Amino acid sequence: MEAFVSQIQSMTALAAALIIGMGALGTAIGFAILGGKFLESSARQPEMIAVLQTKLFIIAGLLDAVSMIGVGVALLYTFNNPFLSAALAAIHQHAG
Repeated sequence: MEAFVSQIQSMTALAAALIIGMGALGTAIGFAILGGKFLESSARQPEMIAVLQTKLFIIAGLLDAVSMIGVGVALLYTFNNPFLSAALAAIHQHAG
């Protein structure tokens, strides 16, 4: 039973690390593409820089929100593991 609980905890830690890591990687790639397209479009039409900059910041906020949701889910799995709770409940029900 202890090995089973330990395996669930280790797999959950691995999953949380992957969620945070992939979220950070996706956000970094998204910001790189967003910044490149902003520079390209502002070089083509300098008179539109103010409008484009406003849209850039709105999209950057949304892009950050996606990774923050991933961090929230990873923290949920780390500190309040629903998989471990369900497994322990099943073990206690089966044993009792």
